[in-house]
Amino acid sequence: MKSFLRSFFASLLAIVVVILLVIAGVGAKSAKKPVIKSHSYLVVDIYGEILPYYAPDGVIAEVLGGETETLHRILGNFEKAGADKRIDGVIMKISSNNSLGGGSIEEIRAAIKKVRESGKPVFAFADNLDRKSIFLASACDSIFMPPSGGVVFTGFGGSAMFVKNSLDKLGIKPNLHQIREYKSAAEMMTRTESSPEAREMRDWMAGEMWDMQMQAISIDRKLSEEKIVELMGHALFTADEAKEAGLIDGLLYWDQLDARLKGEKDKELRTVSQSAYAKIDRAKLGLKGKKKIAVVHAHGMIGGRKSRVDPLLGMMMGHETVSAELKRARMDKNIAAVVFRIDSHGGESLASDLISEEVAATAAVKPVVVSMIDVAASGGYMIAYKASKLVADPMTVTGSIGSISAKFNMSGLYDKLGITFDDYEKGPNGLMWSDHRDFTDEERARFEQAHWDGFNIWLRDVSKLRGIPLEELEKLAMGRVWTGRQAKQNRLIDEVGGLDTAIALAKELAKIPADEKVTLLDYPKKKGLLESITSGGAGTAAVRWIIYRFIRTDLAQSLGLLATQEALVE
Repeated sequence: MKSFLRSFFASLLAIVVVILLVIAGVGAKSAKKPVIKSHSYLVVDIYGEILPYYAPDGVIAEVLGGETETLHRILGNFEKAGADKRIDGVIMKISSNNSLGGGSIEEIRAAIKKVRESGKPVFAFADNLDRKSIFLASACDSIFMPPSGGVVFTGFGGSAMFVKNSLDKLGIKPNLHQIREYKSAAEMMTRTESSPEAREMRDWMAGEMWDMQMQAISIDRKLSEEKIVELMGHALFTADEAKEAGLIDGLLYWDQLDARLKGEKDKELRTVSQSAYAKIDRAKLGLKGKKKIAVVHAHGMIGGRKSRVDPLLGMMMGHETVSAELKRARMDKNIAAVVFRIDSHGGESLASDLISEEVAATAAVKPVVVSMIDVAASGGYMIAYKASKLVADPMTVTGSIGSISAKFNMSGLYDKLGITFDDYEKGPNGLMWSDHRDFTDEERARFEQAHWDGFNIWLRDVSKLRGIPLEELEKLAMGRVWTGRQAKQNRLIDEVGGLDTAIALAKELAKIPADEKVTLLDYPKKKGLLESITSGGAGTAAVRWIIYRFIRTDLAQSLGLLATQEALVE
C-alpha cells in the first residue's frame, strides 16, 4: 500500500511539474517581444466571440481555454498600425460568425478609416459574409472572398421568446412588477406575445439600425438603397454572384492574396498577428504623452461584489471590482481624466447604484467621460449618468430607464414533485418572500410601492443631472430603449462617437490641448501568467472560463451549423 501511495503521489507530482513547465514555457514565449519586419501587414481576425475587454479571470484561463479576441486590442492595434512605418497595411480576415454588436462595428469602421487616411490600405478577406459583416467589411478598400465562399444578404429579422406557457405547465407563477410598459424583458414571463409597446419599440429601433447600416453600405459599396433591397430579395449568393452584384470586389484564395501583396523578393507575405502586435508599445511609435488618461473598462451583467465569469450568464461586473478601479484612477494624482468604457445590459440595481456613486465621487475630483459600446441600458445607464459627460456610438443601445422586480411562486412545481412545507411565522411579513405562495394583497401593495419609491429616486436624479424636466423624462423612460443617435437627440447623452471621441472630450475637460498626445492607462490591468497562477481561486476561475467558452462558442457554433442545414461534403 505504501509503495502504491508513493508511486501515486510521485506520478501526481510529475504531472503537476509538467503542467507548470508547459505554462512557464507558454508564459516565456508570450513575454518575448516580437520582431516586426519592414513592409509587413497586420492581420486582424474577426471570428467567434470578441469581448469588449479582457475576461476578468486572467490569462491562465486563456492558456487553458484558448485566447479570446477583444475590441480593446483590435482598436489599439489599428491605432499603432497607422503610425508604424514598418506596417504597410492591414488585412482583415472576416467571418459572419462573430459576436460584434453595432457599436463595436462602428468603432472598428472608424479605426479602418483612420488607417486608410494615413495612406495605408485595409483589405477584407472573408470566408463567408452576412449583412452585419458586410457593414464592417465595406469600410475596407476592397473585399475579397475565395470562390467557394458565400454571402447571406437579407433584411433584419428576429424573434422574441416567451416562456409563460412553460411556467404554467411547470406550476411556476411570477409575482412580478415592471416599471413600466416598455420594460419588455418582463413580458417573456408574463405574456405569450409582444405587447403593442414592445412592438413599437422594436420597430423604431429596427428602423434606426436599418437607416444607419443602409446609408453606410450604400456609400461604401456605391449601391442605392433600392438596389440593396433588391439584392436582399435574392438573399443567398455564391461568391461569383456576390462579385457580380457589387457586394464584394474579387475572388481570391489566401495564397493568391499573399502573392498579390508580397514584395518581389519575398518568398511570402510578411504578416504580424494581433497577439504579437499587441506587445508593441504605443510609446515607441510616438503615441505617448506626458499627461495620462485612465480608461476603466466595465462589461457584462451587473451583479455581486467581484467581477468574474459565470458559465451560464457570461461576464459579470462586480461593484467592488469596478469601484476599486475607479477609485484607483481617482486617487492617482498623475491621471488627468477618466474614460469609463461600458458595455452592459444592466443587472442588479443595488450593485449598479454603488458603481454609480463611485462614478460621481470620481467626477467630483476629475473629469469622467463615459464611452458606451454596444449596450449601456438599464443598470448600464445607471452606472453612466453621473459622469461628467456621456458619449455613445450611434448604434449603441441605451436608456431603458425602468425596473423589474419579482419573486416566483413555485408551489405548483413543488406539488408535482410531491414536496410539502410546514410553515411557521413570528412577526409581520415573515413569509413575505416565501417561494411557495403568492404575495397577499397587503404584501403586494407594499412590494410595488417600495419598487416605485426606489425607481422614482433614480428618475428624479437623472432629471436633475441631465437637466431634463421630470415630465419630459418620464416620456423617455419607463423602459424605453434608444440608439445612441436617438439618445443624443433626447439629451440622455452628450455626444455621439466612439472611444476616440470620449478621449478627445476628456482632454478638453482636463484642459489638455486637442493636438497634445496623452498616455492611456487601462484598468483593470490584465493579470500576468504568474499572478493568475498564484492568485486565489485561479483554477476555479479557469474552469468557469472554459465552460463558458464551450457554451458560448463551441456549442453555439455547432447549433448554428445545424440550424443553417449546410451540406457536408465527405
